[in-house]
Amino acid sequence: MPLHSWLNLILIFHLLIPLLIPSSSSPNPDELSQIPSIFLQYAKHPEVFDWMVDVRRKIHENPELGFEEFETSKLIRAELDRLGISYEYPVAITGVVGLIGNGNPPFVAIRADMDALALQEGVEWEHKSKVPGKMHACGHDAHVAMLLGAAKILQQHRHLIQGTVVLVFQPAEEGGGGAKKMLEAGVLDNVDAIFGLHVSSRHPFGMVISKPGPILAASGFFEAVIGGKGGHAALPQHTIDPILAASNIIVSLQHLVSREADPLDSQVVTIAKFQGGGAFNVIPDSVTIGGTFRAFSKESFIQLKQRIVEVITKQANVQRCNATVEFNEDQKPFFPVTMNDQNLYKHFQTIAGDMLGTKNVLDMQPLMGTEDFGFYGEVIPGLFYFVGMRNETVGKFDQGHSPYYIVNEDVLPYGAALQASIATRYLLEYSPKSTSTKGHSHDEL
Repeated sequence: MPLHSWLNLILIFHLLIPLLIPSSSSPNPDELSQIPSIFLQYAKHPEVFDWMVDVRRKIHENPELGFEEFETSKLIRAELDRLGISYEYPVAITGVVGLIGNGNPPFVAIRADMDALALQEGVEWEHKSKVPGKMHACGHDAHVAMLLGAAKILQQHRHLIQGTVVLVFQPAEEGGGGAKKMLEAGVLDNVDAIFGLHVSSRHPFGMVISKPGPILAASGFFEAVIGGKGGHAALPQHTIDPILAASNIIVSLQHLVSREADPLDSQVVTIAKFQGGGAFNVIPDSVTIGGTFRAFSKESFIQLKQRIVEVITKQANVQRCNATVEFNEDQKPFFPVTMNDQNLYKHFQTIAGDMLGTKNVLDMQPLMGTEDFGFYGEVIPGLFYFVGMRNETVGKFDQGHSPYYIVNEDVLPYGAALQASIATRYLLEYSPKSTSTKGHSHDEL
């Protein structure tokens, strides 16, 4: 082993000495504050870092869409086996749930999503996607590598875990509502809190970003078919034009936000699909439009859904057309607002501040983007945060869902150490619900 590797190991060992000494009492505040730095040093060790990079690149080369992540799941299980971590599989078709600790309360969960997107990768590099039309363009490959990294850290320091950490490897975040399926499988039964992260190309490397309260919007998909009567473009009087009707509908839908919504209550309606006709001189019989709607409160979301149906059907009638509206909740479930628990946010701020310095822990404005992590927050307290990775010396960082999306792999140790530290410190400083969960365990995993 090179000299610098030995020196790194010696440094980590000396940092660990105060935490390795058995004690009948809980660690004091100074010892607790050292945990994030110790975990980060461990995650940055070349052997651990290179391992996470290798995992991420293997997943990136073989992207799989929602509920199809069989090879990704197989890789995760193989790594958990090597680490000696027990797990349950399959959960929600391709999901994996691991356990580290004594199997008894308190329980805290840390989560990563696994699925890719239906995009053709445009980045030319050694580990480009090998699957035509599929790409990890939202960082989920990095999220899996980070959660496996956190598992490695936690397993190495399991003497610090006073309770149980639940590792949630979740399928189908990209529209499939995999989190909802995981909940239905009982993944969070008896779990007291859950933490999730997302890499961010908008924020500089070395910074983390979050906020208490609503952080990401609720969203839903809709599709409408507007039916008319087709005919020759030269004889519009003999037709009932669904293209004209659909055009009026699209304009009217925008009025739902500009003229019906409170300007201080953020809402968005976007039409992103318009299909009709196949010839320049033929008016079609029907037109299909589709899009998304988003809001930051359940009441506004329900109202928006109702008004979308009313506007589409009644505007179609004005133009002598008929219309049907489908929300396809079975295939594309509505995502709830992602809500950050106030107390968990304070916990996150403390841990991240101990690791990165308080100046690198930033508050953010809510985003109209969505995350199915919001399903977890409807059941138990949750905290979702972003880990900055932008570094212009590495390359140009496009936003997520771009064929030119890249990941700064230097961020992997930070995400792994943050998740491991947040979970460990949560259990060490844990107090609520200890009596109400007594007797429950996850031994069945």
